[in-house]
Amino acid sequence: MATIIGSVTSSHVPAIGRAIEKGLQQDPYWKPFFDGFPPVRQWLSRARPDIAVVFYNDHGLNFFLDKMPTFAVGAAAEYRNADEGWGIPQVPPITGDPALSWHLINRLVAEEFDLTTCQEMLVDHALTIPMALLWPDQAWPVRVVPVCINTVQFPLPSAARCYKLGEAVGRAIRDWDSDARVLILGTGGLSHQLDGERAGFINRDFDLQFMESLVHDPKWATQFSIHELVEKTGTQGVELVMWLAARAALGDRVRQVHANYHIPISNTASGLQALEPV
Repeated sequence: MATIIGSVTSSHVPAIGRAIEKGLQQDPYWKPFFDGFPPVRQWLSRARPDIAVVFYNDHGLNFFLDKMPTFAVGAAAEYRNADEGWGIPQVPPITGDPALSWHLINRLVAEEFDLTTCQEMLVDHALTIPMALLWPDQAWPVRVVPVCINTVQFPLPSAARCYKLGEAVGRAIRDWDSDARVLILGTGGLSHQLDGERAGFINRDFDLQFMESLVHDPKWATQFSIHELVEKTGTQGVELVMWLAARAALGDRVRQVHANYHIPISNTASGLQALEPV
């Protein structure tokens, strides 16, 4: 059966892509952020994942407001990104794993999750930036299965529902007849609001409590409704549901491998956490 080696959860701010392109990793503004990643890369080099199942949210590249699925799973053989209007450079194509994709799709539908299945799929900065942070040479050593969660257009799935999705994905991976080693990648957040009266809002105390809860009380954030999470984390801070789904896939008990938290990156609180099941 397949093995889940752990999870990495990370922010995916578009400005990170420009900083990578311009080689700003040692710039005083960016250094505290980029310095968080070498320990995670070292852990990944030891853990040797074959596949990354990526929980992320699309920002209008593949889906737009006229067609916005609650949950979508990619089943393509290859994934590419494109210009989103941010000036983010394109990365090399990333190989998919259709066998695991279809296994997840079949299992999730059997567990009564209503999915959009994408046999062709563009992936935006929410997937490509975390991948580039984990593998800076962009010679991708893993295949990917994208799992997209709507955090853009209301109504959004609840935190509890996203946690259940992660649990179902974890069960399906562990039941997959394969010797593959699977990394769970969750991207987004943490607290931030890009527009409106609270533009620039960051809630450091909530972010740190949330990160701690993923180790010792992973369902803690599921007590809050989406509207309560918006109040606590900002309009775009609800992206933390991807972190919840990634954590849920690991099972009951985990060990924290590494964590980093830094304010600000752009106008966003930046989080990074690596966990492994125990």
